[in-house]
Amino acid sequence: MAGRTRLPNWSLITGSRELVGENQGRKSFSTRAGYESYLNGWILPRWGDHRLDHVKSVAVEEWLDSIKRAKGTRAKIRNIMSAIFHHAMRYEWVERNPIKLVRQSAKRERTPDILELTELQLLLSKLAVRERTLALLDAATGLRVSKLLALRWCDVDFEDLELRVTRSIWHQVLGNCKTEASAKPVPMDSYMAEDLLRLRRQSVYTSDDDYVFASETKRGKQPYWPDNLMKRHIQPVAKAIGIHKKIGWHTFRHSFGTLLKANGEDVKTVQELLRHANSRITLDVYTQAVNSNKRAAQSKVVRMMVPDMGQKVEEKYPQTHQ
Repeated sequence: MAGRTRLPNWSLITGSRELVGENQGRKSFSTRAGYESYLNGWILPRWGDHRLDHVKSVAVEEWLDSIKRAKGTRAKIRNIMSAIFHHAMRYEWVERNPIKLVRQSAKRERTPDILELTELQLLLSKLAVRERTLALLDAATGLRVSKLLALRWCDVDFEDLELRVTRSIWHQVLGNCKTEASAKPVPMDSYMAEDLLRLRRQSVYTSDDDYVFASETKRGKQPYWPDNLMKRHIQPVAKAIGIHKKIGWHTFRHSFGTLLKANGEDVKTVQELLRHANSRITLDVYTQAVNSNKRAAQSKVVRMMVPDMGQKVEEKYPQTHQ
């Protein structure tokens, strides 16, 4: 049966079972959409007419080498093909996975841009309240923008200075956080709380169930699209003040990690602040970075980025600075 099964037919069955059907909770919406994009854009056009037992390791490797895309993209294609054969083995359509022998490096071809401290300070000082608040949250929590845009006002704990991050949103589809590490509360510096209060006072949508970054054009039913905010509001401001680096939402996350490292924070604290479920660095599994240590580490970064925050915040949230 394996020799007669063709990849398009099998991929449709796998799609219904593994990506969008009965087990859709196993993968996030963004992951499922990404798989389908790579399947339809790359894998099926090249290998869709091949019998599964005719897909050979060397041929796949040569094909990947011929694709004029970044190594990371080619590695994703390879990994999805490997997952396809893994599931085919589970359904007993094939006996082996030829993609396991395909060599494809995922090493970055260029180091991602980060913003220097002076660039962050200048950019934050020039952004409007909405974009400044979102950029500061991104740069001082390291959260992915999909999680920041999914925040509702009920997720912001102004008393305990925490963000309860339980959801993410991608292409306006809400989903739950995928790992235990990504669902932990995030410490919130007092200046960030003041920024959020300022945004809330200016917003039309201020009830607990409203999105923090609710789109007025969608009457608050959806948050803003991240690409629109970045391309129409943040990147033009950065360019106008002389920052010509390739800035995206992940730039703030990389910058946060770099500043934490420059401050000499311990690896466990950095890992928990960046919400990594696993680390390549061997960590003591019994060591926990407590919230006070994480907030103190974060506060150092915030004060570097916003040196003129003033005394009012200190008086409003004195417990953060004891």
